[in-house]
Amino acid sequence: MEEAKQILARSFTPKPVGKEHLSLSEAQNRILATDVISPLNVPPFDRSTVDGYTLKAADTFGADEDKPVSLKLCGQVNVGETPKAKVHKGTAVQIVTGAPIPEGADSVVMMEYIIQEDDRIMVHSSVSKGENVMRAGSDIRKGETILRKGMVLSSHEIGVLAAVGLDRVEVFKRPRVAIISTGAEVVEPGKPLPLGKIFDINANTLSAAVAECGGEPFNLGIVQDQTDHMEKALKKALSMADVVITSGGVSVGPTDIIPKVLNKLGKPGVIVYGMAVRPGKPTTMAVIDGKPVFSLPGHPTSALLIFHLLVRPVLAEMAGKGVEQPVTVRAVTSERFFPARGRRTFVTVTLKRDRAGKILASPVSIGLSGAITTLAKADGFVEIPENQQFVDAGETVTVHLFKPDKYYSLMKE
Repeated sequence: MEEAKQILARSFTPKPVGKEHLSLSEAQNRILATDVISPLNVPPFDRSTVDGYTLKAADTFGADEDKPVSLKLCGQVNVGETPKAKVHKGTAVQIVTGAPIPEGADSVVMMEYIIQEDDRIMVHSSVSKGENVMRAGSDIRKGETILRKGMVLSSHEIGVLAAVGLDRVEVFKRPRVAIISTGAEVVEPGKPLPLGKIFDINANTLSAAVAECGGEPFNLGIVQDQTDHMEKALKKALSMADVVITSGGVSVGPTDIIPKVLNKLGKPGVIVYGMAVRPGKPTTMAVIDGKPVFSLPGHPTSALLIFHLLVRPVLAEMAGKGVEQPVTVRAVTSERFFPARGRRTFVTVTLKRDRAGKILASPVSIGLSGAITTLAKADGFVEIPENQQFVDAGETVTVHLFKPDKYYSLMKE
């Protein structure tokens, strides 16, 4: 595995494929391409946080229920309007939540502590300077870096951009990823399923996986295991995409033609043909005139695991996310794990807490690499080195999580 990664790194350096400006309505889940500096203060003015009366705090000193302070009412200010009245010593202005503080005022008394009598108010509680007032720039200061390059723009970040008046944002372009399924036995979901056929799982799972790490997937459908058909499909994929992923057609059978075809399409061609891993032994990697091609095994679990290990890190960097840090958790094995002799073995596991509070890792059979239920059940995987004979029951291991959310759910149990 390490040698394969080193060969790939020498042959291809992943980097962002470009930048583009999008409206906020288009920017959801895109990756920020530059730091964002606030062009203004938020809020842009001192504003009231309550309904009440704005005044000078000094005028309320000593006021209480039994000894109210009388002030002259000299106007009111509502949300969205510029205050017309000014506050002088001995005066007050009625104000609603969110409205700007008029000149001369420095605090707000809540409505509950005021009794209004014609053009005067009786203040039954004192306030300190700045009380019930949100100062200009107290949320965001002008010139402050509010978002950092590489952040994924969720609804929260979109709201921050809108708050400072920005209607467009610079994001990284998504790497275009062409996905090809191979094999005479696979049928597109939604079509009739003849005896001996199976539905194409990989095109859909790999497309979703590409989108999850910031890429733009293009499902080119199922290609038959014939040299001319495969060559035509791969040429089309390379012409339209930044990365190509195929599944199936990379083992040692008579219909496994992808490595031969790849070597005809450009230089340097195939750089890795098979790895000492389980599952995923037939995995093949190529670089064709500067574009990487990942040819994954046909079994769904194997394909998705190898995608996680080899393809996802490349796509994340091309999407502008940078190097992703794996999310791991320490767990205790529920039984003995047996790796494949001489091969790096990845044991998919499910996780749960036992009665003592320990996190238990239980294996999902790697022998059923074609079973889609393996994908649904697995929370992560345990990596076992080539030279290790077994992992004993009760041994503490590191589990690499497929979904970071699983970590938080385990912490809550």
